[in-house]
Amino acid sequence: MWLGIDIGTSSIKTLLLGSDGAIAAQAEAPLTVSRPQPLWSEQDPEDWWTATERAVLDLPPELRKTVGGIGLSGQMHGATVLGADDSVLRPAILWNDGRSTAQCEELMRRVLAATEITANLVMPGFTAPKLLWIAEHEPDVFAAIRTVLLPKDFVRLRMTGDKASDMSDAAGTSWLDIAGRAWSDAMLDATGLSERHMPRLYEGCEPTGMLRPAVADRWGMEAVPVAAGAGDNAASAIGLGAADPGDAFISLGTSGVFFVADESPRPNPDAAVHCYCHALPERWHRMGVILSAAATLDWAARFGGFASVAEALAAAESAKAGPYFLPYLSGERTPHNDAEATGAFAGITADTGPGDLIRAALEGVAFALADCHNALGEAGDTVVHLVGGGSRSDHWAQMIADALRRPVAQVAGGDAGAALGAAQLGALASGAPPDAILSRPDPGKVFEPENDLSDRYAAWSRLYPALKGVHA
Repeated sequence: MWLGIDIGTSSIKTLLLGSDGAIAAQAEAPLTVSRPQPLWSEQDPEDWWTATERAVLDLPPELRKTVGGIGLSGQMHGATVLGADDSVLRPAILWNDGRSTAQCEELMRRVLAATEITANLVMPGFTAPKLLWIAEHEPDVFAAIRTVLLPKDFVRLRMTGDKASDMSDAAGTSWLDIAGRAWSDAMLDATGLSERHMPRLYEGCEPTGMLRPAVADRWGMEAVPVAAGAGDNAASAIGLGAADPGDAFISLGTSGVFFVADESPRPNPDAAVHCYCHALPERWHRMGVILSAAATLDWAARFGGFASVAEALAAAESAKAGPYFLPYLSGERTPHNDAEATGAFAGITADTGPGDLIRAALEGVAFALADCHNALGEAGDTVVHLVGGGSRSDHWAQMIADALRRPVAQVAGGDAGAALGAAQLGALASGAPPDAILSRPDPGKVFEPENDLSDRYAAWSRLYPALKGVHA
């Protein structure tokens, strides 16, 4: 049995994977996000650890005692800053925080080769510009920093005592040499840091340490190895067997991701495409990222006064095409790289009802994913797998297939996502043979393109340029 722990934005998810490849148990503990100012998004790292322990202990004790290895995955980019005694110095600044636009421009000015080194634009969501923001606005905090960790790696520190990370998660910091799979001295120096502030790097399938005996005793398991793990999307790819060049999937979680695996770095910073290391050696991947996917649906359901997301989806299924919606509730990355972009409805009339607005929100996310598809340069008619909580909606899946003009397939257990991949990396780190662990799940229902949305997509695409600069 192997344990996967996913440090998400809205919850901590745990999953037990049997030696037969079947999911034996799952649990979840909720998290909240603090937004003390416009564009800010923060969490208390101590909440991650408290929720992790809760989600682990909610798994069946008779299964926990058979765990032979643990893997971690997590939300990327979060700046977790620790002092000399490893105490948390301030709330972690999250991936969807947009306060550091000016610091991104400053980093690009300080390191002219930044995009060549990191294979990406420096974006407000990434970790490095957040440290520049802390240096400028909270100098006392910055002066006290001894270690910078990503969210899952803070949990690792509590689990094992090790300061370690993996290549895929580190790739989203703007401090990693993507081709060389190593920290970049130039990028670190530009933020007033050095490699001594950084965790040691491992491939995702490598063990970084052992579970502390006190934690193991509390969790009712042995002191087993803990894998380096992966950023959430790379971990989801592992769970889908998406490691070969061209393998693709879409994740409909809080954010939305269009993921494509590669055998070498293929950067496209001009379109705000993310080019990162994969969780396996000698593998890379590209992502188009939208910052509000299932988060858009959750917001729209509340806005429309629905009692639940399920009720909102039912209303959308009976609605006809009408209004348009830009799903930029937390700014946007691909292809605009605009932290100040805002959401907007357009085309509303006196006849517009709540169901029509939900339909518009779903379609807006589908069109944003089509933007990602175009930015990635991916064509053809191969099936794209859908994972994440939003993937369970047939209506949304069909809309995405129509927007992409490409078949998409739901995956059984696709909402397990990153926790499943984390468990598989934990299995590899504990010595399980790759052929027995890394497999492709059977696709579920396949949705072929049925409706021509090209005219609506063209009209929707004109909204962002028209509204650019109009902020809340």
